[in-house]
Amino acid sequence: MANNDMTKATAVQDRPSGIGRWQGAGLLATTLLGTSVFILPQLTIKLAGYGALWAWALMTLTILPVALVFASLASRFHHAAGPAYFVEKAFGSIAGRTIGIIFMLAVPLGAPAAIIMTYQFIDALFMVPDSMILIIQLSFLVLIYILNFRGIHISATLQLMLTLAIVAVLMVMMFAWGIADVPHSQTPTMIDSSRVLQATGLAFWSFLGMEAMSHLSDDFKNPEKDLKPAMMIGVIIVGSIYLACTWLILAIPTDSPLAMAGIFDQLFGGMGAPVIGALGLAGGIAAVNVYTASLIRLALSFSQKGILPEWLSKQNQHGISERALTTVLMIMAAILIITHLTNQDLEDLVSWVNGVFVIIYLASMLAAFRLLPAKYHWVTVLGCLVCLMLAWGLGWKMVYAVAMLIIAAPILWLQQQKKIKPGYNASSS
Repeated sequence: MANNDMTKATAVQDRPSGIGRWQGAGLLATTLLGTSVFILPQLTIKLAGYGALWAWALMTLTILPVALVFASLASRFHHAAGPAYFVEKAFGSIAGRTIGIIFMLAVPLGAPAAIIMTYQFIDALFMVPDSMILIIQLSFLVLIYILNFRGIHISATLQLMLTLAIVAVLMVMMFAWGIADVPHSQTPTMIDSSRVLQATGLAFWSFLGMEAMSHLSDDFKNPEKDLKPAMMIGVIIVGSIYLACTWLILAIPTDSPLAMAGIFDQLFGGMGAPVIGALGLAGGIAAVNVYTASLIRLALSFSQKGILPEWLSKQNQHGISERALTTVLMIMAAILIITHLTNQDLEDLVSWVNGVFVIIYLASMLAAFRLLPAKYHWVTVLGCLVCLMLAWGLGWKMVYAVAMLIIAAPILWLQQQKKIKPGYNASSS
């Protein structure tokens, strides 16, 4: 197995069109920033006031060990199946397949939820009639198809540019705040530690998405060299951006529903909605793009191993399974239509998906404890504790994730027993 991994690493090392560390950092940053970069900071402020700054700092420090574990796993065991592959190597094929399947069941729910949130930026920019809401949301999927048709390395460059644009706008806003004659907020109030913890829990959701990078490890030019710094740089960039947004909202009072847009207006005399709205819109599409890319690679891997229909394994000239891409986007479209027609609560969708990712993160941390050298054990233990606290916080909303586990595991066990298709053997991958 070690020789096989080394052979794969050598083959990937000289790939001219692969992702580099800065492109990877940009991919991760835009995935984590997603739809929440200009929304979530003001929500944490409502919870904790000036304590929101402590919440974001605490969350960034807490998530770094989890990011390090994912990066270490992905750089050593790079595979399109991502966490499913890690768990299989540690605990066997049924456990690995189960993690992969519940990931596939989560993304088609989470991506439409992200699209619905992304639409809110369009709603803030234009006077769109209600009759056009669903059409615009579905049109996002057409764009996702175009971005994924030729592979993720094309959009990786675009998403790095988007990350740099977001950072540049925030730096200009911070500089303008330092020299502009704008009203400042009141004196900081007492910080309530319990509310800081609540805000930290809310802030965690902005960091969900690191596991998606492990699905894309084979798309890196040199995953052993570039993946770990890409993920760590991406997390630090994201934490800094959220801290900067939180500081600006605290420093400059505004009554705008989209606080960052209102602050931009005060600093520069207008254009807040177009600038912040455009960046938020692009960030939301970028997040859905990366998750879609991750999912179609996992579907391709599973179809090649017989877990999913072989029909999905056909690839185009760019190495992309168009059938998997089309199928995934059709499922997302169906969920968007159902959600629109039934007025499904967006918060419930997000919570159900978050529950699935808590399980995926926990399983990956446990796998890391067995697969990584002993020097990583303390990091994996910290990661496990974070996951358990999040599961406790979600409470009954973990039901969807647990139900998916209960349903998927026996079906996959029966599939293996009947040997309907060739087994998914990690040692031969």
